[in-house]
Amino acid sequence: MNFFKWVNWFIIFLCFAATQIFSDEHSATKFLDFAKEPQVFDWMVNIRRKVHENPELGYEEFETSKLIRAELDKLGITYKHPVAVTGVIGFIGTGLPPFVAIRADMDALPMQEMVEWEHKSKVPGKMHACGHDAHVTMLLGAAKILKEHEKEIRGTVVLVFQPAEEGGGGAKKILDAGALENVSAIFGLHVSHRVPVGEVASRSGPMFAGSAFFEAVISGRGGHAAIPQHSIDPILAASNVIVSLQHIVSREADPLDSQVLTVAKFQGGGAFNVIPDSVTIGGTFRAFSDESIMQMRHRIEQVIIGQAAVQRCNATVSFLDEEKPFFPPTVNNGDLHEHFQSVAKSLLGVNKVNGMEPLMGSEDFSFYQQVIPGYFFMLGMENASIGHFESPHSPYFKVNEDALPYGAALHASLATRYLLTYHQDIPITKGNSHDEL
Repeated sequence: MNFFKWVNWFIIFLCFAATQIFSDEHSATKFLDFAKEPQVFDWMVNIRRKVHENPELGYEEFETSKLIRAELDKLGITYKHPVAVTGVIGFIGTGLPPFVAIRADMDALPMQEMVEWEHKSKVPGKMHACGHDAHVTMLLGAAKILKEHEKEIRGTVVLVFQPAEEGGGGAKKILDAGALENVSAIFGLHVSHRVPVGEVASRSGPMFAGSAFFEAVISGRGGHAAIPQHSIDPILAASNVIVSLQHIVSREADPLDSQVLTVAKFQGGGAFNVIPDSVTIGGTFRAFSDESIMQMRHRIEQVIIGQAAVQRCNATVSFLDEEKPFFPPTVNNGDLHEHFQSVAKSLLGVNKVNGMEPLMGSEDFSFYQQVIPGYFFMLGMENASIGHFESPHSPYFKVNEDALPYGAALHASLATRYLLTYHQDIPITKGNSHDEL
């Protein structure tokens, strides 16, 4: 009798497990259908356009943060604020482990928008030229989906609305604040003008390069251009410095170790017939390993000081560690790559999930990946039938709003499926209002 009772319980367990697996596989489609509902889609479009009209630079995203908190309040989602000056950390689910995070960056760029449309930036000299307005919107869209299905969440989804991705290292400040202390995985995305809408692209391992910046002041002695022998010309010295810096990559780096060194800033002189006292140059350098970045940093300083001295000038070099911190390479976790492939194929279809080559661009999402298993992917928004889309950081950059439901559904699906598949016991410190994080 006991044997038959055990068999019955085993059959019930198998049925429950099969039902759970079945619902898990179809949750992504359910989430996408919800995100495409006209009222949800229109809500996301409205949010995106509000954020776009009012762009704010890194650590100045006060109105953006206020809008996010207002929407979370309407959805009944708890959150912490401020985190890292303007950041918002929201929580959906049980409030207990496991914790998985999904992230959006909030900041705009110091650029004048050249796109002429009804919802053009209202702030002169500032523009959402990298899609962060769409990223904020899609994370709020995911929050709406997750709240609607909160009873199905096996743990806690952490919503990370992060400031200052554009050179400010906002991700590092989020981590330094302890906001993600017990999070076991984190996901992020970026819109792409080169991937068709409804498709995604990513890879396991290195995806974006690490990056850093430098600035140098090369000082000589100014004077009249007609009598250069009485001056020490910093413009000539800076010109030699720039040419010599290019040899670091072309003559010193392993050709199989991709590196970039670009001088993008040259300021000196204000008249045609006056040799200035000094010249300021600056730029960026990038590679796919911390070791290569540090070697480039060492050689940049050596070359600038040495070449300036050859021309009888002095030079000081700064790597702007406070204003523009070093971004590590963005390296996707291998296990999370398999997870992403499974979820994305369930939601979009097998032929809509693409691989990609590494890019020399950088992303401060990499700070999270140094301490938490993390995964970053590109979300398509290309659609030739509605026109050409410019690359990020262009004053003509536009977002295809048809991509919004896909990003929201992917965020929600990646998080919930992770909690179902990879849930584990994580020690926490007891407290109120999610202090365990």
